[in-house]
Amino acid sequence: MDGKGNLIVVSGFSGAGKGTLMKRLMEKYKETYALSISATTRQPREGEADGREYFFKTKEEFEKMIAKDELIEYARYVENYYGTPRTYVEEQRNAGKDVILEIEIQGALKVKQAFPDTLLLFVVPPSAGELKKRLVGRGTESMEVIEYRLNRAVEESAGMEKYDYLVVNDDLEICVEQMHSIIRSEHLRIDRNGAFVKKLKEELRHLKGE
Repeated sequence: MDGKGNLIVVSGFSGAGKGTLMKRLMEKYKETYALSISATTRQPREGEADGREYFFKTKEEFEKMIAKDELIEYARYVENYYGTPRTYVEEQRNAGKDVILEIEIQGALKVKQAFPDTLLLFVVPPSAGELKKRLVGRGTESMEVIEYRLNRAVEESAGMEKYDYLVVNDDLEICVEQMHSIIRSEHLRIDRNGAFVKKLKEELRHLKGE
């Protein structure tokens, strides 16, 4: 079978718990997955380090990356660029790791367009009420910002049907196992194993004496 890793995009509403989910998935299956690190022109927040949370770039550096086609996708949000560096993703996939991109819908659809076999997963809370509860419970944002995020969730929900799977993040451990199972099962899809199927057919014909 093809030993190359798959490309997975994980999106979801702010407050759905994507970050916690990704952290736990990587803790449990660090040999299986590589979490892609995005490049951005925004300033580092307290505790963030270059090459860990993000690759922090100047606007000029980022625009050079765009010009050189060094990004799989990129987008601009609130005066800052965000994008996925191509080299890291290709290196990890060639090493056999499934690469996960945690990005917004706009970027997700660009990746799917460029790489049609990309697996798209959308993370949601069990209810809209729970989403608001989680956003308020963070205690790190004003109600104005929370309302903005809820309004954004309404807009983002319009694109949910374009994803392959819905992942309901209610119980973290159950959610991690569901996501892992979905991703692993993709490796067994017939359309991802064309070379193996062709080889097996040839071997069977040979055994039959054709």
